[in-house]
Amino acid sequence: MSASADVTPDFSGLTALFLNCTLKPSPQLSHTQGLIDLSAGLMRQHGAEVEVVRAVDHDIATGVYPDMTEHGAVSDEWPQIYARVQAADILVLAGPIWLGDNSSVTKRVVERLYANSSELNAEGQYAYYGKVGGVLITGNEDGVKHCAMNLLYSLQHLGCVIPPQADAGWIGEVGPGPSYLDEGSGGPGNDFTNRNTTFMTFNLLHLARILRAAGGVPAYGNQRTRWDAGERFGSEQVGPDSG
Repeated sequence: MSASADVTPDFSGLTALFLNCTLKPSPQLSHTQGLIDLSAGLMRQHGAEVEVVRAVDHDIATGVYPDMTEHGAVSDEWPQIYARVQAADILVLAGPIWLGDNSSVTKRVVERLYANSSELNAEGQYAYYGKVGGVLITGNEDGVKHCAMNLLYSLQHLGCVIPPQADAGWIGEVGPGPSYLDEGSGGPGNDFTNRNTTFMTFNLLHLARILRAAGGVPAYGNQRTRWDAGERFGSEQVGPDSG
């Protein structure tokens, strides 16, 4: 075991944003928020700055452009939320299961994240490069892994870096029954969920600190600006006839 495994880490300076994609507006009880609180509490305990946004509390327009007021929407709060996404080192998508899939709010958030994915950072890479992504899922029906797979794919496709075991969740018995924070659910005391959420949280923090120390994802070979300028990073020399 490495010596660092016994050193309590300090993640001061790192920032994390949890997007809670519950269908319930504030101040209604969100079971997803209950699981977020475990992960966010660990982050804060170790020095990270954490923000939680309940997406349904905001007027997020439907669409696939960065600002939908430029495309017919009467109002759109997504640009303000996106600014908070961009300020974060860690982005966690959290939401419930409905009919075995991610909620409609989750899907809208992913669509709007995608709307900004063609923007570039200072290195000429896509906008989400250097961010670390994770997923939390709650429900009282099957589908945690299905929902997590969809979201983790979406996050990496957008450009986020995904650490090992970057998802966690809780479900009760399949069918009608108590949800995560309901009395007698066993959710907050579930060792499997608590272990996975804890491991996910520290993996997010560790990788975010590594990326920050490295100055982000190295830029060679993935800069859209240089590709558009004609640079091919040697790929033109590799092909079926290259041996």
